[in-house]
Amino acid sequence: MKFENILEEIDGFGPFQIIIIVLLCTPRIVLPCHFLLNNFITTVPAHHCDFSTLEDGGLYINLTQEQKLTVSIPVGRDGDPKSCEMFAEPQFHLLSNTSSSTDLPTVQCQTGWVYNSTFTSTLATEWDLVCDRKSLTKTTSTIFFFGVMIGAIAFGFLCDKYGRKNTLLASYLMTIAFGFSSAFANSYILFAVLRFLTGFALTGISINSVVLSIEWVDTGHRSFIGVIGSLAWSVGNMLLAGFAYLVNDFRALIMTVTAPLGFAVLTWWWIPESARWLLANGKVKQAQFYLDKCAKFNKRPILANKMKLERLSEIEMTEKQDKNYTYIDLIRTPKMRRLTLLAGIMWYGVASTYYGISLNISGFGLNIYLTHFIYAVIEVPAKLMIYWLLNIIGRRKCQAGTLLLTGICIAINIFIPKGLWHVRAVVAILGKGLSEASFTTAFLYTTEFYPTVIRQNGMGYSSFISRLGVSVAPLILLLEDIWTVLPQIIICTVAIISGLASLFLPETLNVRLPETIDDIEKQRLAQCVKFENALEFVDKCPF
Repeated sequence: MKFENILEEIDGFGPFQIIIIVLLCTPRIVLPCHFLLNNFITTVPAHHCDFSTLEDGGLYINLTQEQKLTVSIPVGRDGDPKSCEMFAEPQFHLLSNTSSSTDLPTVQCQTGWVYNSTFTSTLATEWDLVCDRKSLTKTTSTIFFFGVMIGAIAFGFLCDKYGRKNTLLASYLMTIAFGFSSAFANSYILFAVLRFLTGFALTGISINSVVLSIEWVDTGHRSFIGVIGSLAWSVGNMLLAGFAYLVNDFRALIMTVTAPLGFAVLTWWWIPESARWLLANGKVKQAQFYLDKCAKFNKRPILANKMKLERLSEIEMTEKQDKNYTYIDLIRTPKMRRLTLLAGIMWYGVASTYYGISLNISGFGLNIYLTHFIYAVIEVPAKLMIYWLLNIIGRRKCQAGTLLLTGICIAINIFIPKGLWHVRAVVAILGKGLSEASFTTAFLYTTEFYPTVIRQNGMGYSSFISRLGVSVAPLILLLEDIWTVLPQIIICTVAIISGLASLFLPETLNVRLPETIDDIEKQRLAQCVKFENALEFVDKCPF
């Protein structure tokens, strides 16, 4: 007897499961609001050196603001005032337009900067993160995602030890505490530390909201729940553009996107603990309570035979003790090493490509709010499309195809002139949709090609690699100072390499899932007979 048999008796996809999904919508909406928050709070507005001290001597009497700017700030090659330099002393002769300012002596900004922005405040304006300190704005995002990466390891252990529901509440409370605290940080270092801790706490929400949804749903509806449930991410992504447009102060914006978790804390009381986890840990009475509640909501008969649950609990606990698999088992045998390597390449490409595009929302002729909103909207049809294609052409072709097409879209934009901003915007939006489709596919695909005995370890490893890719993505964007298109070239290359690597993963559509490591090592080897050509070999025997 398996837990799935019990779910069949009480309905594995009924009103009870729908309620769980609804209750977990709010925290899932908060996730993208924090993960992509740096698109707005780190915005570096147009700025120039503050030359107000020169006005103290009465040198600028009778000059307009434009004339003051002309005699104080040199002009760059693009005709705009330079952001990080000023003349050592006012150059009044430039008012006659008879001289060039390129050869005149300049100095670095002496007394700060003047900002021209629609934002009331951002990290850049609050702590002058411009010129030689502008890399710190991108570094903030990397620090946040490092917190997410460490959280993936920590909460993977905690939710198995202390339960999904309790860990979820701890994540709610920690995120609220660290999120609001970061809004009141009085120094950049303190803000960075609190953002790291916020990222750490948010991972608990990410992990537990998915696990709770999946563990209460029968096998036939898991892919549906995985795809449809992820639409909450897209909704949150769209809302972030609206919040940022309405709230122009970075401190107020952080509090705005964190506040919904207060409502999530109130609804937490109605979220059930995973009955599967309770049985696996010998908590039969609590499991019986939630299973009876599920049966009542789904209008099914309440389980009468408690002996079944006790027997199942003993089996689950015995299996849990016997299966002492670790991360080492992912690389212990030859074909598992190959599978793990290919999965790592795929996940690194999926994550770094998605966030490399998502965190770069300028340069398409649209304001950042509209670009971000369109990027979020395109995710909805992308997810619905990939759900349909997954059961037609298979997981492997969907994974490889979306990654390769994403890379092609990025490559095309490298060669399209910036003057054709409307064409660049269309190609970029298409690439964003494809990158989201690859992310959605990866979650389902990974759960299917790892053997059951180490599936959790495989998912933990994949999560770690993806967070590593996310952490590096903001740093890649900094390379535009070396060469404008270098970040696009790197992200394009990563997408194509990871797409090609995906072609060598096994197809899992309508295939019995591997249960043990021997299924990977022996069963697929036995299927590798002689084929007429190399393409058929790769298709039938990817190992």
